[in-house]
Amino acid sequence: MKKGFNPVGIFGGTFDPIHFGHLRLAQEVAGYCALESVRVVPAGIPPHRNPPHCEASHRFEMVRIAACGNSLLIPDPREIRKGSPCFSVETLLEMRAELGDEQPLCLMLGADAFLGLVRWHRWTELFDLAHVLVAQRPGFDIRSAMTSPLREAYAQRLATGPEVLRQSPCGGIVNVDITLLDISSSMIRECFSRGTSARYLLPDGVLDYIQSHNLYREQHEV
Repeated sequence: MKKGFNPVGIFGGTFDPIHFGHLRLAQEVAGYCALESVRVVPAGIPPHRNPPHCEASHRFEMVRIAACGNSLLIPDPREIRKGSPCFSVETLLEMRAELGDEQPLCLMLGADAFLGLVRWHRWTELFDLAHVLVAQRPGFDIRSAMTSPLREAYAQRLATGPEVLRQSPCGGIVNVDITLLDISSSMIRECFSRGTSARYLLPDGVLDYIQSHNLYREQHEV
């Protein structure tokens, strides 16, 4: 491993829309783990959930607006350019090919997403391609919520701190306590559908973009 080879984070999601909860998670995890950058990857056609409410081009533009002015965050359009379901293992394979075998890669997940990892396509291969960073509220006993075989993988791979991220390019699990903001994309969409204010839940630029393109208003109209 090259000295000073700082890890790169990969933060995926539908971002429908992106909000301060997403951004704060990325910022705090990156700070704790000394990440060189965070690739923010909006899903095109997510395979594990219902289709997004907003088309991919709008969701990517909102990510781009939200990341503007923060050199840490790099919007990555690779998944929205595909016309087929996008699996995380395939995205990581692409990034590994681009960045090389020595570059530490870190897949950033919230606790809920991590607990559902065994339902992901080829989930065990993720550890051959990246470390996994689990963002959770302080004091949360994530181990008690796990089922086998995730519990076994967690026990084998859990690191005591972020130092492991520079010692190998992949394979570890690092828990990161973060400030959890009680904000969700569904909450924001509901604000727009009801005509109530979503200000201070997401960046002003994203709010303006949603309003100017009349997004999320048609869901409950009759």
